[in-house]
Amino acid sequence: MREHLSEVPQRKRFEFGKNWERFLSVLDEDRILEAEKSLKQMLEIDDLNRKSFLDIGSGSGLFSLSARRLGAKVFSFDYDPLSVGCTMELKRRYFLEDANWTIEEGNVLDVNYLKSLGQFDIVYSWGVLHHTGAMWIGLENIIPLVNEGGKLFISIYNNQGFLSLLWAALKKFYNQSSKPIRGLIVLGVGAFFETRSVLARLVRCKNPLPFKYWAEKKKSRGMSVWYDLVDWVGGYPFEVAKPEEIFDFYRKKQFELIKLKTCAGGLGCNEYVFLRREKVNT
Repeated sequence: MREHLSEVPQRKRFEFGKNWERFLSVLDEDRILEAEKSLKQMLEIDDLNRKSFLDIGSGSGLFSLSARRLGAKVFSFDYDPLSVGCTMELKRRYFLEDANWTIEEGNVLDVNYLKSLGQFDIVYSWGVLHHTGAMWIGLENIIPLVNEGGKLFISIYNNQGFLSLLWAALKKFYNQSSKPIRGLIVLGVGAFFETRSVLARLVRCKNPLPFKYWAEKKKSRGMSVWYDLVDWVGGYPFEVAKPEEIFDFYRKKQFELIKLKTCAGGLGCNEYVFLRREKVNT
């Protein structure tokens, strides 16, 4: 906590938890159902009964909540104390005094802390490890947390080469700017996304009406377009990887890719579900 509190005033890190606090004001049943749907689709399950679920970087707590509603025994942790508070708030709202949902403050780069957690049937970390400032270390650290025969579900920003460098520079500038400038940056990036969407629909001879981009994104994973946009613009530290880099990294660690959802080489996250192979006794 002390380390996090020192990084924010130095403008080395975006305040993810503060953004998630605002998101909770718009969280409703429809969004929760969409989050549950995304988990079931990517994990290819109907429920998580009798499964243990580790949420690394729980953020708003939405996916910890979704996993718990699907029947899992959930353990959530986050580096940002405000994100921990958001997750606790969702537990208070929906699973007050539930012994099957544990929430802590923790750091995925702290190996000693991770060793204290044990292993889980499902280890989930969506859009988190690329914000640690040491993504490849984080990707390595989470390996022992997955049971043999268990699943690892992660998402990592796609590497767009030079464009990714520009986005990293923008994010760094955002965090070093005053609040009024930050607001202008968010609005500018939002206008860029919307304009790009309109032009793409014109090229494809589809309905070019404004704000269709946002309508299409509104229910994605149960998230909020506005708070996702703020998270995207401000999300720093920021690292990226090509799908083949992630695939090769985990293949060498005895993980098998069983589900992949890419952003088609563009801006955004690639999603991966790996199965940890069971050791064969000889």
